Amino acid sequence: MALVERELEIPEQLQSQVFGQFDRYLKTIERSLNVTVISRGGGLKIIGAGNGPDGARKVLEDLTRLAMKGETITEQIVNYDLSLALEHHDGGVSQINGDIICHTIGGKPVSPKTYGQKEYVDAIRNHMITFGIGPAGTGKTYLAMAMAITAFRNEEVSRIIMTRPAIEAGEKLGFLPGDLQSKVDPYLRPLYDALYQIMGPESYAKNSEKGAIEVAPLAYMRGRTLDNAFIILDEAQNTTPAQMKMFLTRIGFGSRVIITGDLTQKDLPFDSRSGLEVAVDVLRKIDDIAFCTLTSKDVVRHPLVQKIVQAYEVYEQRHHDAELRKRDRHASGPSARERRNTGRESH
Repeated sequence: MALVERELEIPEQLQSQVFGQFDRYLKTIERSLNVTVISRGGGLKIIGAGNGPDGARKVLEDLTRLAMKGETITEQIVNYDLSLALEHHDGGVSQINGDIICHTIGGKPVSPKTYGQKEYVDAIRNHMITFGIGPAGTGKTYLAMAMAITAFRNEEVSRIIMTRPAIEAGEKLGFLPGDLQSKVDPYLRPLYDALYQIMGPESYAKNSEKGAIEVAPLAYMRGRTLDNAFIILDEAQNTTPAQMKMFLTRIGFGSRVIITGDLTQKDLPFDSRSGLEVAVDVLRKIDDIAFCTLTSKDVVRHPLVQKIVQAYEVYEQRHHDAELRKRDRHASGPSARERRNTGRESH
């Protein structure tokens, strides 16, 4: 296959950000797309075969646009841009990075980092109920919290309600010290963490005292009607079907709901079906309910988390396929070898 050359100009003051420390990102691009990048001043020459040079130029152009906006380029961003290039996707991270939902208390913008996250955020904007389903690290809860706080600040809702099922993962609540609230607080800690980071502890405390922000276990939702509220149900894979039905029937006028969960991390008894699984089957065709499935490609934590999620996906798929083959063998009766062995034993 003939070699192809592509050229690109990157301002010298941005090259250290785009290339990474000791050209780490540049080496990753070369290795992943099987190209060679030669830098001369502000000009780059990209040499390789097939679609490699075009893909490398697309990635480098996208990283340059991010650097020009003042964004911090991370390994996760580089890897995601590379995955888009390998799939011949037209877009890049810079195209979705401008959709800023809000800013953290420290001034850091909160925005979707992947196309899966962008679809999730758009679904929340356009639907009364949104299910965000996917593995750890895909930003399901954090983005939901950012959307809730933005709606609250814009006075689109009068309060925020966040809830989780308090599943006892190997420990009984009665063994924990303190009153009921202190017993359930550890289960709700991830919600507090996101609130503090985006809203700040002082603002949260003030609004919590007024009853405008509420963080409570799912059991506290029974018997209530939740009007004009932004409601987040986190860790929904740990609800029972009855709990999920109870929660969904609490929703009142002017409310918006986000339900997040990871069906691969259930803490329910082994033979129990999750309320989240049932809801997906029952509600799939109802208008104004959106279902967004995030994958390992949408993981925005440390790159090692993405590799762990992918490894578990491969393992679980292999285990699932083995179970199906085992069932098929049982359904079709004994194999020819098993029948021969049985015949020998009878003689």
